[in-house]
Amino acid sequence: MKIKKGIGVSPGVAICQAVVVDAEEFDIPQRKVPADHAQAELARLRKALTVSKKELQDLSKRTAERIGRETAGIFDFHISLLEDRSLQKKVQDAIVTGSVTAEYAVATVLRGYAREFLAMPEHLAERVKDVYDIEKRLLRNLIGQKRQSLSHLNQDVSVVAHDLTPSQTASMDRKHIRGIVIDAGGATSHTAILARALGIPTVVGTNDVAAEVTAGDMLIIDGTRGTVILDPDEATITQYKQMAQQQVDFIHSLDSLKDLPAITQDGHEITLLGNIEFPGEAAAVLDKGGQGIGLYRTEFLYLGTEREPNERDHYDAYREVIRLVSDHQVVIRTLDLGADKYTQSRARVPERNPFLGCRSIRFCLQNLPMFKTQIRAILRASVDANASMLFPLVTNLLELRQAKTIVRDVMEDLEEEGIEFRPDIPIGMMVETPSAALQADAFAKEVDFFSIGTNDLVQYTLAVDRGNEKVASMFTVAHPAVLRLIKDIIRTGQRHGISVSLCGEMAADPLYTLLLLGLGLQVFSCAPPAIPELKKMIRSVTMAHARQVARRVMSFQSDKETVNYLHAEVRGILPDDIIG
Repeated sequence: MKIKKGIGVSPGVAICQAVVVDAEEFDIPQRKVPADHAQAELARLRKALTVSKKELQDLSKRTAERIGRETAGIFDFHISLLEDRSLQKKVQDAIVTGSVTAEYAVATVLRGYAREFLAMPEHLAERVKDVYDIEKRLLRNLIGQKRQSLSHLNQDVSVVAHDLTPSQTASMDRKHIRGIVIDAGGATSHTAILARALGIPTVVGTNDVAAEVTAGDMLIIDGTRGTVILDPDEATITQYKQMAQQQVDFIHSLDSLKDLPAITQDGHEITLLGNIEFPGEAAAVLDKGGQGIGLYRTEFLYLGTEREPNERDHYDAYREVIRLVSDHQVVIRTLDLGADKYTQSRARVPERNPFLGCRSIRFCLQNLPMFKTQIRAILRASVDANASMLFPLVTNLLELRQAKTIVRDVMEDLEEEGIEFRPDIPIGMMVETPSAALQADAFAKEVDFFSIGTNDLVQYTLAVDRGNEKVASMFTVAHPAVLRLIKDIIRTGQRHGISVSLCGEMAADPLYTLLLLGLGLQVFSCAPPAIPELKKMIRSVTMAHARQVARRVMSFQSDKETVNYLHAEVRGILPDDIIG
């Protein structure tokens, strides 16, 4: 028996034999073709684009029918990239001017796109898998190759692969595929999102499991703890079967909480909001019992297109979310771009460390036409809506004041043009760097609300890149320094009478709910699937006990002390297999 660790991205337990999916690699040599063959290569390209688009439309339709329209929206990006005229022109130019095959042109251009995505902030860098997916689909249709099918199986299996594309995951036989293990990948990839939507227990980031497993090997996949057990003994199998049944019973019990308030046993009501990236995801927040959108990431508008979105593109996307949640709250974050093609392609010299460079609010302040376009759309879309505007990665007062001045300038422009907008829109800022946390008292006098972004706050406080496997184990929200910063931010907000929410992955982890309540947090914003578990936690505890827990945790000097203590406190409220 061997135990391997990874990242649990879709909870649950799977116990069955493995099927190993080979990596789909294409070695495309640079083969020159005569100039008079260029038209034939262009015709092959057009046919591959047409077939690929039809395949994706069919896949999107099937995914919508099986999982839901909001999840099927993932493939809108694939289709839009295939339709992108700039992309098509680049491939066509490569064929004509380079005298190369359509295969080589497709591989060269799309791998260039992939490199651009890899330089983006983490939640966007994950989208490189979508670019690879599109490249492989086009190459298959050019070459005439069939992919190993996961859609029609005759027995229960767990899929093991070095990596899976979103379209492979969406096409899976939901009846027979019980678990997924991927050596690569992260929690925010489209493959992970699809696995969660399908309800398949999934562990990613295992590094080398695919090399150690052969077809037919028995596996246990614990998608909650991020554990994969190879060749388990009978006692372990029995233990996990019991855990699997407990999970099913617990998840069913959460259905009754959907329409109930998130209120502690001693009467303190808490607000539960959802984080979304695509407009179609908004409905899922309300379906899970959420009370609105606490973080609407807007970068998706810039994915897969060389054309900057215009004001209408922004406006339509924001109004769609507002329509879906009716009178519920919507917090629209301005662009968190940077370390990507929009900065690197414009820079005379690419930045050595773009994640510490011109990104987020810094990038927006240096690209005012783009920034003003988005602000105009937000102000217009917020008319008669419970919407607010959120600035990311603010690190000093000058940045905040400049951004607010631009908002006022845009309001004046709209007023002069006679265009309706919301003049009293609440403005907030992300607190996600130590500098912002330590200046929270000054910032609180200038904004209407704070939103704590724990993902970046941990990374910048601890100097740890969680994407680097050599130091990823040091990335922890339970570090005493991080917890003290969070406590100070919440207390500062309370002193100044402004709302404070927490929207990082910490908010979605029920292990930390009791602690955060005790620190005074009243607004949680998380991925929609986590909302029912958080509501269960909140309704099972008293605020008085939560404050006792927080006082105890703040006396600890290591993250291990905190995690062990919180496990002991939460055990009994949630099943062990839920809290991990």
